[in-house]
Amino acid sequence: MRTSFRVAGLLLAAASLLALAAAAHVATAQPGRYVCPPCGLPCDAEVHDRPGTCPRCGMALVEQASLKARTAPRKVGILIFTGVQIIDYTGPYEIYQAAGFDVYTVAETKEPITTVAGMTVIPKYSFAEAPQPDILVVPGGGVAGVLRSAATLEWVKGATARAQHTMSVCNGAFILAKAGLLEGLAATTTNGNIPRLRAEYPRTKVVEDQRFVDTGKIITTGGLTAGIDGALHLVSRLLGKGTAQGVALGEEYDWRPDGGFVRGTLADNNIVPWIDAALDGTGTWDVSRTEGGVDRWDLEGRGTSKLSAAELMGRLETTLSTKARWTATQAPGAGSPAETTSRWRFTGRDGRPWTGTLTVRSQAKPGTYAVQVSIERVG
Repeated sequence: MRTSFRVAGLLLAAASLLALAAAAHVATAQPGRYVCPPCGLPCDAEVHDRPGTCPRCGMALVEQASLKARTAPRKVGILIFTGVQIIDYTGPYEIYQAAGFDVYTVAETKEPITTVAGMTVIPKYSFAEAPQPDILVVPGGGVAGVLRSAATLEWVKGATARAQHTMSVCNGAFILAKAGLLEGLAATTTNGNIPRLRAEYPRTKVVEDQRFVDTGKIITTGGLTAGIDGALHLVSRLLGKGTAQGVALGEEYDWRPDGGFVRGTLADNNIVPWIDAALDGTGTWDVSRTEGGVDRWDLEGRGTSKLSAAELMGRLETTLSTKARWTATQAPGAGSPAETTSRWRFTGRDGRPWTGTLTVRSQAKPGTYAVQVSIERVG
């Protein structure tokens, strides 16, 4: 009997070892199948035996079964409203539909709306009947009415809570901020509204040197065409850089995912607000020349005024010294009364030192002037 129990124990142990070996064999023989999300590159066809990142394109691998299960295209809901800026919503619309997404417009009602430029648009859905979007796009334009619409703000907030991503364009960022969606986040907006966004929403870190800001779920972009770059960026995140590049090529769009034009970095931001403020109410002015880059800028305006050249120079000097905090290094010269020049130094928006030259010139016709400002970054 003792021998029988001992033999039985040995047989049971052996059976357990065989079961473990068989399980290990099955695990080795039938590995998990992981693939790269479609990115438009040859690695789309490769299958891997463990999770991780694709060694070719760097995207996170997903289970093949879960990828096959997603057959319906992503839904992109684009908010529109009276006064919406056309390119703010049509730019992303074009990119997302070219990427194969299901794109549609949504408004508070299905009544026709008029864009900021007078185009009449009929929304596809009202808030009450709109499908829940995977991606919500909030454009800008004339947003004052939207900011006063409790129904719109509530819908944006609710749709964002259930969406995979929300993207604002231009001053659509103010809609997100008003709905409480940018609290504690980094964000950007159209260049001219950056100071206002910073002042009105101090708990948002306002970024001025990026074309778009991606915080994970929420993406904010600069003005107008920046929405196209934000949309291509999100297509790249979801479907891969190769797919986004293919979309950009199909649209004949000069997409620069690793850099490019950023309006907020250009040097004229150190000039325009102050010159506009100084000349406001002094006459009629037009820009005759404006050119430069991130390190220098030349701006010239021509106009008519009842003030003398010296009086115009005085207005400009006062504004630059008191509001822009420029410091004069050379007062206006005592040369011809038809032309006066002064020189300055100041700290730019980038926190670095700059120099500037201000000139007011009388033109041949009495009461007409040219005002020129040239600035250059030091070092």
